[in-house]
Amino acid sequence: MGAMSGELKESPLREVHLELGGKLVPFAGWNMPIRYGSIIDEHGAVRNRAGVFDISHMGQFFVRGPGAGPWLDGLLTNSVGKLATGQGQYTFLLNSQGGVIDDLILYRSGDDEYFLVVNAAKAPEDLAWMQDRLCESKGVEIQDRSVDFAAMAVQGPSAPAVFAAMAEGRELPPRNGIEAIEIDGETVIVCRTGYTGEDGFEFFCPAASGAGWLRRALGGGAVACGLGARDTLRLEMCYPLNGSDLSPERTPLQAGLGFFVDLEKGEFTGREVLVKQKAGGLPSRLVAIQCLKKGPPIRAGAEVFSPEGEAIAVLTSGTLSPSLGLGIGMAYLPPVLAKIGQELAIDVRGRKIEAKVVKKPFYKKA
Repeated sequence: MGAMSGELKESPLREVHLELGGKLVPFAGWNMPIRYGSIIDEHGAVRNRAGVFDISHMGQFFVRGPGAGPWLDGLLTNSVGKLATGQGQYTFLLNSQGGVIDDLILYRSGDDEYFLVVNAAKAPEDLAWMQDRLCESKGVEIQDRSVDFAAMAVQGPSAPAVFAAMAEGRELPPRNGIEAIEIDGETVIVCRTGYTGEDGFEFFCPAASGAGWLRRALGGGAVACGLGARDTLRLEMCYPLNGSDLSPERTPLQAGLGFFVDLEKGEFTGREVLVKQKAGGLPSRLVAIQCLKKGPPIRAGAEVFSPEGEAIAVLTSGTLSPSLGLGIGMAYLPPVLAKIGQELAIDVRGRKIEAKVVKKPFYKKA
């Protein structure tokens, strides 16, 4: 990873970030915009209109071949076999203990071709893990195309209108769909997915023309948004962040994401551990915790206390919710303390803030 050597990778969209006054910070080995103006304004743009995020740091792999589907089914938790061409799904790559190596989106882009969008910090590890297991399979090839693409996510109720402005009046593919289309002689990949809880799409284009496409999105009405708003938006929806809410030590069942795990489909890496965990009970559960009144912002790493004053966990994520005006976070709690309505306290610089476990997600559209 570039971060290890001290050298940050630069996004193909960097020139536009600098033109817009974006504040660039190190993130997952990349120099990425955390915000352009106010995180709260950018958050509001996505909830009410449309925002555009640079996601060029994320990895893009293609897996091809007649055995590609069954091979992927043996590595990932969701049922690859259920995908029709043009469909995508959220899924996990697990280690042999059932812990999460990465969460990713897998699209079936052709009869024998799959397009995987993986987390930036995990892309090299994902690729190595998958390549190490290729020898067991016939007729499957994996190709890392991450450097070839610039990528952006347009999110918000106005996203379809932004797409129409970018793509000569075309309509978006259906929810969780993928489509390769030609616009002005250039082939781009459009996926109707996102990480904010709003309608929207992810757009992959040749790296060299990324800045032009980002300008088209801005010209179509999208507001430039950084990683700060991406974090507040996803946390309001209780979408997990890999490396924080998801880790190699905990399973997707503990994270409350069993919906994306198909234990009936046959063998996959980590399955046995998940089957035992489901039968025997979870050692901990990732819950949503909301502060009961306004106070200083809560952050990942803050200690969580039981009503008796015992330290029981640390927040895996935490922020001030722009939509609610209250502190929100997630933490792995013992099942006995993970029930909705459970009273807790969160330590913020030595001050205990009253909080409770609430139903996911924090934010629900009116």
